[in-house]
Amino acid sequence: MYDAIILAGGENNEPLVHYTSQPYEAMIDISGKPMVEFVARALAACPQISRIFVAGPPEELAKCSFPEQTVIVAGGRTIMDTISLGMKALEHERLTLVVTADIPLITPAAIEDFLAQCAGVQADLYYPIVARSDHERRFPGNQRTYARLREGTFTGGNIFLVNPRIVPHCMEVAERIFANRKNPFKLCCQLGWTFVVKFVLGILKLNQVEKRAGEILGIQGAVIRSQYAELGIDVDKPSDLELVRNCFSQGC
Repeated sequence: MYDAIILAGGENNEPLVHYTSQPYEAMIDISGKPMVEFVARALAACPQISRIFVAGPPEELAKCSFPEQTVIVAGGRTIMDTISLGMKALEHERLTLVVTADIPLITPAAIEDFLAQCAGVQADLYYPIVARSDHERRFPGNQRTYARLREGTFTGGNIFLVNPRIVPHCMEVAERIFANRKNPFKLCCQLGWTFVVKFVLGILKLNQVEKRAGEILGIQGAVIRSQYAELGIDVDKPSDLELVRNCFSQGC
């Protein structure tokens, strides 16, 4: 069993601020409900998930209808601060699932598949990637940030499995990596210029990224290949919001 933390403290800034008056992204309306509710319900439907901690603005989150096993905790100033506060609320150091609040299309099947793959690998941090072909098959026309590697072209997911013990000593580096997760070039610069050259040439290998990131953070990392494109659909621009709203209205 795993506890889960939903990161729900992000403010609604450009460019979505012109399309919704909600002050926080987690509270943006999707089919009459705050989108964080869909994430919480998907987690609650997974047999592997025990408690669900929603970290963000308590007064706003109190307006939501969450599953019974949900606990609301105050978020922090940054994403890593919020993760740290959520980890403290756990009061244990077992592997914990961390999910962003802006992926309302996530499904129990996607979560269960990710956890099942993680169970076969020994690591401190597990991060999913989705092949471009899988993403475009599921959501044709949707624009994502992709990285071209030796094994193929991939986009990142928005769910992580984390060992709470690693959080305190790698917060600063992890925050920089997280901030650049949608900018492959800047991410490669953090990993080293050799990586930049290999990335530009398209010959960088997944296991090389995995190993180098682990060295920088001082942890054992694992990249998990997922076929579930829902992990990569985060609502951070108008086209994403339109896609998600259309998916729910059409029952897809």
